[in-house]
Amino acid sequence: MKEHRAVTCAALGIFLLDHLSKVAVLFWLPDEPVKLLPFFYLRYVENTGAAFGMMQGGNLLLIFIMLAIVAYMIKSWKELCSYGKWVEWGCVFILAGAVGNLYDRITLGYVVDFLDFRVWPVFNVADSFITVGGCMLFISLFFSRKGKREEK
Repeated sequence: MKEHRAVTCAALGIFLLDHLSKVAVLFWLPDEPVKLLPFFYLRYVENTGAAFGMMQGGNLLLIFIMLAIVAYMIKSWKELCSYGKWVEWGCVFILAGAVGNLYDRITLGYVVDFLDFRVWPVFNVADSFITVGGCMLFISLFFSRKGKREEK
């Protein structure tokens, strides 16, 4: 039960961190980019597409895709968690990030992006957690398959 509570609190915390950062951007970030470091800016972007600017204007389709991913992860939660802690936490990160961006898409009609490293498309906190979660899943599955091959 403690484990379930920790996962729920982490997912809620990630969602709140993402949401509050976007609210701060909406209310306080000026129209022009703010340079924090020579390579890092805060820049407000309304993203109606997916990663790397793909599917611009495809908000409705992306809402359905995200809902399908979230529903699959919730439906398959026990099975996914049976693969270990890295998969479980990777799924928590992906799920919380997806819900954060889904909330934007439904309430605003676009996703608020604001982290700009100038060599990468502008992104947000939810995108960061989705990426880290995806990497955790990939690494976990790569090493579990490698281990199974070595056993044979």
